[in-house]
Amino acid sequence: MQITIGLIGMSIFVTLLSGFGESAVIVTKTLITASSFGVLDEIRSGELWRLITPAFIHFDIYHLVFNLLWVWVCGGAIEKRRGWLVYLFIFAVAASVSNLAQYWYSGPAFGGMSGVVYAFVGYIWMQMKFNPIGYAGVIPRAVIPLMMIWFIACWLNLIPNVANIAHTTGLILGVIWGRVDAMIAFNRYRAL
Repeated sequence: MQITIGLIGMSIFVTLLSGFGESAVIVTKTLITASSFGVLDEIRSGELWRLITPAFIHFDIYHLVFNLLWVWVCGGAIEKRRGWLVYLFIFAVAASVSNLAQYWYSGPAFGGMSGVVYAFVGYIWMQMKFNPIGYAGVIPRAVIPLMMIWFIACWLNLIPNVANIAHTTGLILGVIWGRVDAMIAFNRYRAL
């Protein structure tokens, strides 16, 4: 749970340091920003952290608490079963891909761990479905339908100002990754 605790701690730190996104100095150093010179200038010039750091900044307390609760529940479950290195890799890929997708869709004004959270949810969903031996009872079964209801409510704009593209990208990535890992696990069990 070291990485999970680290992700939660980093999110709290960056969010508070930025004053929930009010500090222009912190925000411009953490987000993928627009540029008058071209696309992704900072990242192309070596500021690769910008692919991940938007996940750490949250714009209100509810946003922060909601995301970090699911990082604790779902992310913690993955870390326990896959180990810290694989878990950290899943986080980094999910953050980068969902942040880039949201950036391409809506521009630079977004933040939060939601794309990562939905990647974790998708991953666990597939593991529970296709690798029940390894993931039986890892989270309450009601979590998946609850998160899908939330997902749909966001897309229907019942919950406004949400990075829906990051959610969707994270969910698709998590479902694919979880399904592939479940197939690998199944083949490993079958070979025994």
